[in-house]
Amino acid sequence: MKLRKDLMVVLACCALLLAGAAAVEWLKADKSQKPIAIVTTFKGDPMTSRAFTWHSGSRQAASVVQLMKEDASLGWDDERVMTFTGTSSSVDIGGGATQAVHKAEAAGLEPGTAYRYRVGSGEAKGWSDAAVFETEPEKLDSFSFINVTDSQGVTEQDFDLWGNTLNKAFATFPSAAFIVHNGDLTEDPEDEQAWTSLFAKASKWVSQFPFMPVTGNHDEVDGQAERFISHFNLPDNGAEGSAQGTTYSFDYGSVHFVILNSESNIKEQTKWLSSDLENTDKPWKVVAVHQGPYGGNTYKKVKDWTKLFDKFKVDLVLQGHNHEYSRSYPLRDGQIVGDGESEVQNREGTVYVVTNTSGQKFNEKKEDQFYHKVHFQNGKQMFAGITVSGDSLTYQAYDADGQKLDEFVLKH
Repeated sequence: MKLRKDLMVVLACCALLLAGAAAVEWLKADKSQKPIAIVTTFKGDPMTSRAFTWHSGSRQAASVVQLMKEDASLGWDDERVMTFTGTSSSVDIGGGATQAVHKAEAAGLEPGTAYRYRVGSGEAKGWSDAAVFETEPEKLDSFSFINVTDSQGVTEQDFDLWGNTLNKAFATFPSAAFIVHNGDLTEDPEDEQAWTSLFAKASKWVSQFPFMPVTGNHDEVDGQAERFISHFNLPDNGAEGSAQGTTYSFDYGSVHFVILNSESNIKEQTKWLSSDLENTDKPWKVVAVHQGPYGGNTYKKVKDWTKLFDKFKVDLVLQGHNHEYSRSYPLRDGQIVGDGESEVQNREGTVYVVTNTSGQKFNEKKEDQFYHKVHFQNGKQMFAGITVSGDSLTYQAYDADGQKLDEFVLKH
């Protein structure tokens, strides 16, 4: 009898162990379906569309976006909820492992409208938490956006600094409409954990406000930018020969934004840049690039771009790479055309800035160049808020403690 009881205890323990193992595997499977690294971007018209990217552990999972107006009191199973299906693919993350990449776009939206959305596989356990975004209003007279660069972290603690910088940026500019990042998002583009940390530390911002990235030399290495591309759903209107998402342009309000890639395909980008700038009717022109022509030092590989900036009277060039703060005098044909103190009037020159870094890496301040109006290394993460209102553009640079360190105004 005792032997029988002992056997029953052993069998019960085995059953519990098997059930526990099954539960662990179920949780793993459930977790693999959950979206991570959720990012929203502009791809089509910012008034009527919004694009999304996320990763998961299952390439077989569908890519679904559901959304409703923020003021609608609907359940997610309500037939009035808008549903959009995108694409699923995979990216090699090393060690024989792959990560599922999901991209989708919502279209047919109303301008100036707040929407609540979720992304996922369409299965009950495969949805993200809900987040909110707002489309661009019609006849927009004034807006702000945030500019950062070189988050370039390795560890989770590195990306805490990046997250804190964005927290302070949105506290300072709470009505900012989107983010432009000037490149070098992580130190090693093959380190997927770094990408995960990058988005996790900024999740409340990049899931709601379009995050428009530039390709830096730590994002594209030896002509390869697969990991970078896998994390963004960006306009497909860039230079011939450039991978989608590494060169593109978009409009918001009265501004035409051009995103260039200083790492490859320079000659074809030059042709595309000329055509792109010639064909915009927006009064303001802003360019973002990683290794810019007038940063902490010059970058001669892109000197042909400055000729086009001059020809088409680009107002502002946002740069990265140098891990220090620099701001040029207004320049035209390689010459200073203003005092750097007064408002830049009537497109008389282009101003070039590097907003230090939003991450953990700082470089020593380089030697001052003839074009430097402001040039320093404060050893603190920085961000800029840029406000366009009618015929005025105001640029304000802050450190992560909230201290304003530079400001200038461009006037048309």
